[in-house]
Amino acid sequence: MEAGIAPPDEQPKLPWHRIQGTRDASTMWYAVMRKQEKGVYIGTLVLRHGDHHASLLEGGWEEVSVGDISAGPTG
Repeated sequence: MEAGIAPPDEQPKLPWHRIQGTRDASTMWYAVMRKQEKGVYIGTLVLRHGDHHASLLEGGWEEVSVGDISAGPTG
């Protein structure tokens, strides 16, 4: 929404999807994970340090740092 991709009263248009956590979600408790499949990245929000987090890491998922999350190009 900050980048102007989606208005605050609507869902983002494809290919963007909202990643939702609890209202008090913070990077202390949650990790944004991604994995490249068929040339595109899929992502999820997961509780840190739990079995699911460990399973995703073992399955080739990577944690995305907060600084790497943006709507614009990186680099």
